[in-house]
This record gives sequence, C-alpha cells and structure tokens, in this order.
Amino acid sequence: MPILDMQFSRRATLAALALGLSLPALGAAEAADKTLTIYTYESFISEWGPGPKVKTAFEETCGCTVKFVGVEDGVALLTRLKLEGENTKADLVLGLDTNLVAEAKATGLFDTHGIDTSAVQVPGGYSDDVFVPYDYGHFAVVYDTQAIKTPPTSLKDLVEGDPSVKIAIEDPRTSTPGLGLLLWMKSVYGDQAAEAWGRLKDRVLTVTPGWSEAYGLFTKGEVPMVFSYTTSPAYHMVEEKSDRYQAARFSEGHYIQIEVAGLLKNAPDKDLARDFLKFMVTPGFQDTIPTNNWMMPVSKTSAPLPDAFSKLVQPEKTLLMSPEEVEKNRKAWIDEWLGAMAAK
Repeated sequence: MPILDMQFSRRATLAALALGLSLPALGAAEAADKTLTIYTYESFISEWGPGPKVKTAFEETCGCTVKFVGVEDGVALLTRLKLEGENTKADLVLGLDTNLVAEAKATGLFDTHGIDTSAVQVPGGYSDDVFVPYDYGHFAVVYDTQAIKTPPTSLKDLVEGDPSVKIAIEDPRTSTPGLGLLLWMKSVYGDQAAEAWGRLKDRVLTVTPGWSEAYGLFTKGEVPMVFSYTTSPAYHMVEEKSDRYQAARFSEGHYIQIEVAGLLKNAPDKDLARDFLKFMVTPGFQDTIPTNNWMMPVSKTSAPLPDAFSKLVQPEKTLLMSPEEVEKNRKAWIDEWLGAMAAK
C-alpha cells in the first residue's frame, strides 16, 4: 500500500482518509444471552461506518450481542468463507454483492432467508430467496475539478483520452469496485475488452488492492481521477462543504453494485439471524446508509436523503450482468485483464 497504512476498502473510510486517521476496532458489547456473529467488511464497522449505529439499534430489540468480524472487502469475505467452509463461525455475511452471489451459493454454505423483502427497491429490480439487498451504488470515475476542467463523458472517452491524465483503479481479484470496473468494461466493449484495457493501461497510475488505497491517493492529490461511486462526492459535500470532487457522467450508462447479506446454513440461531435480516430493511438500518456508508438505501420507507444527493450524477442507464454470467466468466475475464495490463 503505497500511501495509506490501512486495510479497509470501502466508502465509509472517507472520513479517515480525509483526516489521515486509522480506524479503531469496534468495542466489545456488553454480555447478553445470545450472540449474533456477522462477517462484514472493515469499513462497515469502523467508527464512521454504519456498524456501531446498527449494532446499538438491533441490540436494543434483540436481547443479544452483535459481534462483527471485519475483513477487507466483499471478495475477501467470500474467500474467507471458502477457506472456513462448514466450520465458519458466522451466522450472517453482510457485504457480498450481486456479482458474487452465484459463486457464494455454489459453496453450499448459505440457507434461504424466508423473509418478506417487498419493501426493497433497487434500479432494475432484484429479488432472491438467499440474499437480501441492503444498499446500492453506481460505479463512476470521480475527478478533481481543480485538476481536470474537461472530464471524460464516456467509457470510450476514458479509454482513448490523454494518457498523461492518470487514474487510480482497484484490482478485480481483491476488490469489488475493481471487479465492477472489469464488468463495466466487458458490458460496453464485449469481445474488444482486452484491446480497450490495452489502451486504458497507459492512463492507469496504479492498481490498488482495495478502494481506500486508491481513494487515498486521489484525495492526497497524487492522481486526478479515481474509480469510485457516483455517491462519493456526497461525502465531500456533506462533511467538508466542498464541491471540489465530482463524478463524471458516462453516456453508455453506469454499472451498478447491489450489496447483500445472507444467512449461513450452520448458524446457531437462525431465528435471530432472520430477525436481523428483517431489521436490515427497516429505517433503523436503512437510515444509516446514506451518510455512513455513502451508498443508496434500498427501502421504500427510508428517510429523505440529504440535499447533496440531489446534486449527484443520476445515471440514465443502469448496467448489470446476471450473477450466473459473472460466475461463469469471472476467472477468464480476470485472466484477460491480467494479460492486457501486463502486455508491453
């Protein structure tokens, strides 16, 4: 990690990056009769993330202790589950996305949730009997308006633009945003994706393991563009009262990330785990998402969004591949990416 000595890779670390702070571990909860163990990504349970508020709100109703276990990213979550197998200590996993759910189901570790998700609403729709969505966001190139006066207006514009104007991106092998960019490129370029990567690589300053490393380079002024989310500028507008960082609107549309949670078959208390999934789509959870995870809530009954969200890029077209297509092709597409990025 060239700049930041931090291991998180998600949006809720924005405050830490801006302040140059490292995040403390979530404190132990008071003892309770029951414990609910949730695997998630580290920024979710950071001081600035939704985790502490979610934990407090759910513990007030459940007579239990919520124990969060953090790893770097959604890809790392799936890798850990595969390593632990049926011996995993998790009751729930929160932080995979729809690009990983088919692969997650193939492990045989997840059970059907059996809860009502009629209050859930995401662009393009999403319904599944195993995984419950809790937020979403569209990927975007975020740029520094003090460094770039004419941002790219399409993926083609980004690929074919001035190679001296650099971007930081994330590795699709370790990062869900990195995988999102890979799928966005494939959605637009299809069989010509390798050629497009070959042209884009000259604009890539660095490929980081996760989102926080890339965004840290960006906010420190070491690169004028970063691969992030249309919602990222809202953090700067709300917390820093600044319009300096903006997302570029792309004419081909924007690839969406829908984050989900799932119940493990070997969960010691499935009723308690399902209670959390029900809670997850209520205002007690959903209202923490916009200004703590800096993503969009999925509940139709969520509180009104801050005014800053009305200033964000609103994609005219949402791109999303099916989980089955991603599972079938992910390895081959990553190999294609590796080959293109390594070619001279």
